[in-house]
Amino acid sequence: MTLGDVVHRFKTMTTRRYANAVKQFCWPAFSGRLWQRNYYEHIVRDGESLNHIRQYIAANPTRWSYDRENLAATRPELEEVWRS
Repeated sequence: MTLGDVVHRFKTMTTRRYANAVKQFCWPAFSGRLWQRNYYEHIVRDGESLNHIRQYIAANPTRWSYDRENLAATRPELEEVWRS
């Protein structure tokens, strides 16, 4: 099984469970997609690379207001700007 297979199955499983919970437990329906279409994989080669990835993950929620996937973004920016 490839990483792509694992991610696909995870997204499918969680989307189905969410949809079922919307019906069964009256969770609020989500307008749009639950998951972005793709994902980014990166090989961790050393401690510096690992720290960069950790910083990216920690700072990611603060960038949501600039994300092009966010329909309510105040100033959507190109991903390359904040990924670097």
